[in-house]
Parts: sequence; structure tokens; C-alpha cells
Amino acid sequence: MQLNPNVIKEDFPLFKKHTSLAFLDNASTTQKPQCVIDKVNEYYNEYNSNVHRGIYQIGEKATYEYESVRGKLLQLVSANDNYSAIYTSGTTESLNLLAHSLSKLVLKVGDEILITEMEHHSNIVPWQIACEKYGCTLKYIPITEKGEWDISQIDSLITQKTKIVSMIHQSNVFGTINPVKKITELAKAVGAKVILDSAQSIPHGNVNIVDLNCDFLVFSGHKMLGPTGVGILIGKTEILNMMPPFMGGGEMIYTVSMESSTWNEVPWKFEAGTPNIAQVIGLGAAIDYLNNIGMDNIHAYEKKILAIAEKKLSQVPGLKIFGNPQKKGTVISFELDGIHPHDLAQILDEHNVAVRAGHHCAQPIMNKLNVPATIRASFYIYNSEKDINQLVNGLNSALKFFSIQ
Repeated sequence: MQLNPNVIKEDFPLFKKHTSLAFLDNASTTQKPQCVIDKVNEYYNEYNSNVHRGIYQIGEKATYEYESVRGKLLQLVSANDNYSAIYTSGTTESLNLLAHSLSKLVLKVGDEILITEMEHHSNIVPWQIACEKYGCTLKYIPITEKGEWDISQIDSLITQKTKIVSMIHQSNVFGTINPVKKITELAKAVGAKVILDSAQSIPHGNVNIVDLNCDFLVFSGHKMLGPTGVGILIGKTEILNMMPPFMGGGEMIYTVSMESSTWNEVPWKFEAGTPNIAQVIGLGAAIDYLNNIGMDNIHAYEKKILAIAEKKLSQVPGLKIFGNPQKKGTVISFELDGIHPHDLAQILDEHNVAVRAGHHCAQPIMNKLNVPATIRASFYIYNSEKDINQLVNGLNSALKFFSIQ
């Protein structure tokens, strides 16, 4: 099946209201199809109740809909029976959960954690906190000007002291699809636990957690057509069973007395309190929608739209694209000579083009590039060549505007 972005766009109510909008900030969040919105509304309209609590009919309906999404998530990443899916509020909470509970399980003074210079802040700050707490050292795989990992010295970065390796699967700045399998193999050889931040890769093609051989994989619902406020941590059940809870409260317990408590089974051990029920159910509808299109079809279409975008942007005078990785997703970060990214984003907005301007929660990358910020255009299934032309026209208008100032 060949993906048609104009047909797909008809499924998104926002584009019916904003008919001339070129939404190119998909690495930040994606728009929501009507079926996802309807599924969330259906929960609130027809069976709004808490899960795992009531034995009445709408409570059982809510629990069934909520729990059935776990199977869809595991199937999405081709997980086997060795893995469990845990609901969180987003990729950030998933990583913080691991930085708290996995660190408590495996770290001691003098150990090392390895991440990369390419990480989103949510995969840097929690590990800085963990290192400070446990007396560990945080090490980084450096990046090159092409926007790729420099793994030439990897043998000195992964040692017997390495206990945790946490790395981004696809860059939110360069779009780089990273060689995570190679790093995972080296990490496993020294007994380290491996975490993949797949927030940027999950929406764009097939991700096989067994083939990647990581211990944990994290991502967010809102970057894959689902609601905000729901994230996923898929991890090896054996390790999750050994990890202490992240938060205490209802549902995550088995027994509670005045003196002590015992914990529920995985995954509920890590899901304290009333969960994000509507968001999880909406995410299930988003997964169904993506599966109906086909992840292979999405990946194939995105390769085509990326090639068109790179070609047309390269023809804009004074435009510099940051990074030129060999394997890349649909993210382009760039600058336009003499125009501050925030000014440029405002002019593009006047042309109904929505892009991201800033450091993209990746200040170490900006420092490496020696720039305060960049413009980022990121594409998804409802973007067409028309959107790219609209972006290019807006950029040319900005050049004309600043040339006469």
C-alpha cells in the first residue's frame, strides 16, 4: 500500500480547522486522528471509572480496555514473554523510573554509567542525579560534526565498571539512527544493563526489542498519534522483578500494615495511584491506526519525503543543515545565515508553517555545534511536498525581509 498524505490528513480534525497549516514539529508532538479522540471521548462518555477497583460493569469495561493496550504495545515492538509493559506519564518518567529503581539495584560507589552527547535532557539529568547519589561517574560517547557517534574509543568508555548504558535510538536534533546494537553487544559483554530511548524511532518504523537485545525500551504516546500524558517502559520482567518500586501508593502494593508493605507483581508494582486511563486507551487506538497503515509503509514514505525536503532546503541561499548522518529519520535541523532561529520561526508562523526553534532539550549538542539554537523541521505521515514548498517559500520570504532591513 502506498501512503497518501492527503488522504491521511482527512482523518485529523485539526487540519480541517487549519486548512493551510504546514505542521512540521512532529518530533515534538504529533497531531491526533479522529479515532484516537473518539476513543478517549468514548471512555469518558460511556464507561468512565477507575481500573482494577470496581466489580461493576463499567469498571470492568474500563479495566479491560486499559489492560488490553499492554498486549498491543508488546506486539508493536515484537516483544516475547520475557518482557513486560509498564505505563508511565511519558519517556521522561520512564527514564526517571529507571534512574531511580535500576540504579538502586545495580550501582555502588565507583561504578560508571555511559550515555552519549546526543541525548535529550531527560536522558542526561536523571543519570547526573543518580551518579551524585551513588558516587558514580557519568561518561559520554562523543559526537562528530556529521551528527554521528564517535565510537573510535569505545573500548575505553565501556569497561568492567560500566553498569548502565542509556542511549538514544534516533536523535531528535539530527535524526540520526544510531548503531545501538553494536553498543549493546559491548555493554552486555561486561554485564551492563542497556536502556534505549526510542521516543523518536517508535513512530517511524518497525522496532524489534528482541533483535535490539536491550533490557529496557522507553517511548511516549503523544509522538505516535496518541494522547499526551502517557508513556511506556518495556523491560525484561526478570530485572523488573528485582528492582524496587519507583513510587509508593495504591495499586502497587500487595499488603500494607502499620509496620511494612509488600509489593504487587510487575507491571503493577511500578504503577502507583490512579493511572492515566483515558490516555492509555487512546494510545491503543493510535497503535491500531498505525498498524492499519503499516509501519513499513510509513518508513518507506518518510524516506521519500525526507529526500525531497533535503534537496529543496539545500537550494535555499545561506541555509546550513546541521549533521549529515548516514542513517537518518525525518528530522532536519538548520540555520539561515544572519537570522536568529526564533525570529525565523516567527516569520515562518506568519506563513502558516509550524517548526521548532530552540535547543530542543539538547543543550550539549548546541554547545558542540557552537550555536545557541537551531530551527528544526520534522515530518510525519500527513506531511506532503506541498508542506515542504510552503516551508521553502517562507524561508525565501524571510531572506527578502531581512535583506531590506
